[in-house]
Amino acid sequence: MQQGVLMDAQALASASALAGSVAAALPFLPPAQRHAVDSFQGDWTALVSEFFRSMPERIAGRSPTVSNQASERVPPEMGRLQKIAERAAGLQSMLLEDWAGEVAGSTYLEEKLRIPRSTLHRWQRRGEVVALRKGGRKHVFPLAQFVDGRPVLGISDVLSAIANPRLAWFWLTHAAPELSGRVPINMLREDMVADVVRAARTVS
Repeated sequence: MQQGVLMDAQALASASALAGSVAAALPFLPPAQRHAVDSFQGDWTALVSEFFRSMPERIAGRSPTVSNQASERVPPEMGRLQKIAERAAGLQSMLLEDWAGEVAGSTYLEEKLRIPRSTLHRWQRRGEVVALRKGGRKHVFPLAQFVDGRPVLGISDVLSAIANPRLAWFWLTHAAPELSGRVPINMLREDMVADVVRAARTVS
């Protein structure tokens, strides 16, 4: 709309899919490539147009050799991480309750778990608790991270390694290849902090 162009539904869907893929890939680029992207002063529209003009030939001429070369360039662990990032990007459009499990706001936590709002907000500022944005400025807190009215040990270390709270919680609540398929948040609740933190740093 800013460019004076009205896009049809298919174009909007394609643009959204591409934007999601870009958002998923950027966090895992090497620092030098990230810097190159950030410092690019050229015409992005022309660059993207050139890319799209080459796509039909690339798709038509795709062969196992090309696929194998691409696989050789991407280590297996990077493939797993990119899948996690792509899923996390998709989480933005999903209801929290559909993927994050039970969540609650500060009022519920104060009434049911007896966690004062001031304490909860202090934990949030210090990165000691997973807070997920819901709506505008409101945050909710996954209940599975609390034991005896406190965040389980290791949450702060995971958030230090995986800065995006949604990505961090998604990783914490799903079977992790780095932990032989175990679920990290369950391991934290069993005081297996060192193993989870080590795996989180590997993911980061």
